[in-house]
Amino acid sequence: MSVTLETLNHLPEDRFVAHLEGLYEHSPWIVRAIAAQRPFVSNDTLIDAAQAHIRQASSRQQFDLICAHPELGSRQLARLTPASQAEQRGAGLAEDKARLERLRSLNEAYRQRHGFPFVLAVAGLRPETILSTLEARLPRDSDTEIVESLTQIGHIARQRLANMLDTD
Repeated sequence: MSVTLETLNHLPEDRFVAHLEGLYEHSPWIVRAIAAQRPFVSNDTLIDAAQAHIRQASSRQQFDLICAHPELGSRQLARLTPASQAEQRGAGLAEDKARLERLRSLNEAYRQRHGFPFVLAVAGLRPETILSTLEARLPRDSDTEIVESLTQIGHIARQRLANMLDTD
């Protein structure tokens, strides 16, 4: 059931957290932490509060948040949240077998180099753009990639929130 931001602002904390389940991949601690900051005046202020909380979180929590995200083109679809499944389907990554295998190979190289999955907000991106972005980010240092991954997680959450809420 979709609600407005105004309604969400007035829900009890447990319902606020439950309604935003999946906003951050398998990480309800983020939404729980910002519930006390309501009311939010816009989707952006809600996401900005969440991103600020993530930036203040421990390195371990940040790492765990990044690792909660599935690899693009994952073979383990059952482990993906419905939002991740829809985002990956929408990106068209599985439509070409050779491209999918290239993606999986690059994912493996990225994980071996950095120790966590490649994270990218894929909504609206063409498969070629996703692959070229992965190729460009692969050689970067891991600290830079942690910052970029957390930024991408914010973009993903913004897109998901827009899909979760009515605009009335």
